[in-house]
Formats: sequence, structure tokens, C-alpha cells
Amino acid sequence: MNLTIRNLSKTYASGVKALNKVSLNIPVGMFGLLGPNGAGKSSLMRTIATLQDPDEGSIMLDDLNVLRQKEEVRKILGYLPQEFGVYPKVSAEVLLDHLAVLKGIVNKAERKELTSALLNKTNLWQARKKKLGGFSGGMKQRFGIAQALLSNPRLIIVDEPTAGLDPAERNRFLNLLSELGENTVVILSTHIVQDVKELCTSMAIINKGCVLLEGNPIGTIESIRGKIWRKTIEKKELEAFKQSYQVISERLIAGKPQIHVFSDSSPDNSFEGVGPDLEDVYFSHVLGAMEKF
Repeated sequence: MNLTIRNLSKTYASGVKALNKVSLNIPVGMFGLLGPNGAGKSSLMRTIATLQDPDEGSIMLDDLNVLRQKEEVRKILGYLPQEFGVYPKVSAEVLLDHLAVLKGIVNKAERKELTSALLNKTNLWQARKKKLGGFSGGMKQRFGIAQALLSNPRLIIVDEPTAGLDPAERNRFLNLLSELGENTVVILSTHIVQDVKELCTSMAIINKGCVLLEGNPIGTIESIRGKIWRKTIEKKELEAFKQSYQVISERLIAGKPQIHVFSDSSPDNSFEGVGPDLEDVYFSHVLGAMEKF
């Protein structure tokens, strides 16, 4: 199974060009879509989920035309949007059953078996009688995945699913996503680099509607090995260093900025070379692209 996106473009009435000739090949497994807020990730997810039409381009899921065969796509699609609303005064069990009816599962016994299995799978069985208004953020996200799995989907889209979750809930949610990715195309759209590093076998970086990089996380890290240099400086020096070097990230260590510089060779003898990580890949491409715009 493969999701193939070719030359997808979308400009909104406001004049914002959300997607600019986006092309991606997304195989079975976890695919990470990285980008800052406003990069075009949600626009791409909504288009794949048949919620909006592009101005041009094509999307194929194997031999299924996603843009033309929307009803067929929706039958095999699981979607957890960035903003997932629930009815706060309804229990998880009741709402999931209602959503199953909307999905076309009319046999009561079949529906009960399916909803029970999904509540167990998402570790919500003990809370099935609890009203959704009393759920934590992580519990609501896990309920969102339960509803996304009602139709045994071949394609699952999750948009910024771990934003705002505490570390324990984040781990539970990511473990669940990882299981789903074994036999399904799962697209994880996020700005959290660590989520992609831990879960995904393939990824892309998008910014200002353009694909900046596509590949395997490990391979992309290796591609910049020997090009990341670190130095701890004084705060008053930061702007000067940004003017002189390609500073891709900075963080305070004991009150002083520690900068990472992207360069083919050591900027000078005061810098030390460091092994790159996916954050370095991300920042080097996003900041490099911003300089071009």
C-alpha cells in the first residue's frame, strides 16, 4: 500500500499559498510530517482527508483516486484532527457507539464487540462509563484514536496529537500510534521533532507550503554529520554570531546561550564538533529555507 501525492497546490481566498507543488511518497508505517506552525501541515492533512479540494495536483492511495473517489476514501480513513471536539456530558461508551452507527455499523452486537475492543485497545475500558468532559487531554486523544479506528482504516491521519499532553500520556499515545503503524499508512503531522525521531521510519519537512526534505530520519541525520558545531557564548554576543554564522539553534545552559552552527567546516578553533540529531536536521532546513524566501 502506498499514498502518492503529486504537485499538490492550494491557495486560500485570503491569498495565503498553503501548499506549493507538494509531492510525497508515503508507504505503510509511520510517516512523520514536520514543520513549524503555519507550515501547511494541516492544509495537507485536510486535503488528504477529503475535507478540502486543492487547486491542482493528485493523490492516489494505491489505485484509489483520493480527490475524485471521496466516499470510498472516507470508508477506509481514520482521522484525528488537531481540534477534536467531544460531547462533554456523554460517556465514552455511548459516544463511540453513536459514532459507530454513523460509520454504518448498524448491527448492535457487532457494534458492541467493536467498541469494547477499541476501548480496551486505547486503555479506556475502565473509564468507559465516565463522561468525556471529565477526561484528561491524553484520554481525549486516545478516545480520538478509538473513533478513528472504527472502520478498520487503511489510512490514518493524526494532526498534532501530542501537543499539550504530559509525558506519561504522551508515551501512552505514541506507543499506541506505533502499534497502528505496523500494517497501516499512518501520517503523524507535528512540530515536535522528538515524536518523529522516536516513531517514524520515513519523514518529510515542510515549510511555507513547500517540501524541504524527504527521507529516513536516520539517513537525514547522517547527511549532516560533521557539519554541526557548538559553542557557549555570552548573551551580548548572540546577535553578532547570528550575523556571522548560520546559527540554527540556541539554548540557555547555566544562563549562557549554547549555539549550534551549521557549517561544512569548523567556524574557528573555539567551536567543537558535535554529533547531529534530528533537531539539527529540522532547524538547518527550516532556517535555511526561511533565508531564501
